[in-house]
Amino acid sequence: MWSVTRAAAVVTVLTAVSTLLGFARDVVIAAVFGAGAALDAYFVAQGLMNVVLGLVAGAMAKAAVPVTAREARDEDGRCRPHRSFDVALSVTLIVLGLGSLVMWIAVTPVLAALAPGFEGEQAELARQLTRVVLAATVLIAGTNLLAGLVQAHGRFGWSGFQGVPFNLVMIGSAAIFGPQYGVIALAWGFVAGSATRLLLQLIPVHQLGIRLRPSLRLDDPGFREIARLVPALLVGSAVGNVNTLVDRAVGSTLAEGTISALGYAWRLVSLGETLLVASLLTALYPALGAYATDRARMRKLVDQGLAVTAVCLTPLCVILVCAAEPLVTTVFGHGGFSDDDAALAAKAMVFYAPALLALGWRELVVRASYAVGDTTRPVAVAVVAMVVNVVGDLTLGLRYGITGLAASTTLSLLLAAAANTWLLRHRHDGVSLRPATFLLLRSMALAVIAAGAGLAVRVLLTPHAVIESACVAVTVCAVYGAGLLVTKAPEGRLLLDTVKRLRGRVRQAA
Repeated sequence: MWSVTRAAAVVTVLTAVSTLLGFARDVVIAAVFGAGAALDAYFVAQGLMNVVLGLVAGAMAKAAVPVTAREARDEDGRCRPHRSFDVALSVTLIVLGLGSLVMWIAVTPVLAALAPGFEGEQAELARQLTRVVLAATVLIAGTNLLAGLVQAHGRFGWSGFQGVPFNLVMIGSAAIFGPQYGVIALAWGFVAGSATRLLLQLIPVHQLGIRLRPSLRLDDPGFREIARLVPALLVGSAVGNVNTLVDRAVGSTLAEGTISALGYAWRLVSLGETLLVASLLTALYPALGAYATDRARMRKLVDQGLAVTAVCLTPLCVILVCAAEPLVTTVFGHGGFSDDDAALAAKAMVFYAPALLALGWRELVVRASYAVGDTTRPVAVAVVAMVVNVVGDLTLGLRYGITGLAASTTLSLLLAAAANTWLLRHRHDGVSLRPATFLLLRSMALAVIAAGAGLAVRVLLTPHAVIESACVAVTVCAVYGAGLLVTKAPEGRLLLDTVKRLRGRVRQAA
């Protein structure tokens, strides 16, 4: 158990470092390129690469992990040949290589469908960028598969660290070469960064003495098992990609910079979920699987997790709404990022903000469903939510622009969180609906009060982005925390207990 705890702590720290570096990367990109037509073209090109990558590589990497882990060592503890993995790696690289080549050739009609609003120089730039970033498809696929192979042997640090050199390369590409060569430097930086990630995974493979050999033995039993797992995972990978592609397709028909502004706003929103929820609930997720057969214990764990999620993310949602423009200006408002760019991104962030709570809530209930062996229903919900997002993009997005696109994403995530919670309760008795309902009602009531206090502070302050952001954040958190104490809400005490336990685990691991 000590080694598992230590591995969890190491992965959590490395993931946090990588996430913060990724955030710094976006700040540098905003300073160099702002939120204009060129960066819109880059995001569309990257989205096309993700279609090729996400639909095959992600699903294959996830499917290969359990088979590889089971076959990692023989009875004497020695590393065995990974014949099934060799086949999976060979097939994936061949399929993705051919897919990338097809996309490279057919880039013009494909981009016409994915970015119908691009014309002239912007369309030509998008074609150039797409052909560059497609080179990274095979590199990223190989990285993901090798990371899973290494994890099957109990090595987790290397996969957690791989984002660090990638983000450093991207930051260097944007800061050093971006001003001279434009956004094309960002595309080549993406390829170079992907190559560093792959090279990094080769180090533990060599240390473990694993010998990889090309193989196309499609009748291998282990590979057949991997192939059977791929379809369900394929759907899950496709859902997020389709949403992003439709968002950007509609965004390409709106004002220049819409796609980039959506990306900056979402980066700020998702940062809280990535850092807070992933860190605070690290100790909870493994326990869900351990108590999957004891529904009373599991239900208690889920209820506690939802309480921690609500008390952490609700005040953050309020801060994102009340201080949207000063926050965007504080973080991204440097260099080429103009006041108009900040105003556009802030509009999106206001409508994205409720999605922060929905993200954390949904992640917890979906993992609980996975813990009891239910993978089909969360995927079905994800497909329905995708349809809601697409319909919203084509209606609200076209009617209201960037705010409609952001609202469509939020509505789809709220639906997914609610539907997955309902299914977990009625299919598996894995969550208590009555306490969860009162939890949300308390959170919304306190959020309204805290929002009023935050907006009042903004009115009283002299306009200054950093001061406004800090004062609104302190005020909202103070009012929300005081509300928890006054109402004697159980989630307030639970949060303190969770933080203490997590701190103790980190100290023990150190």
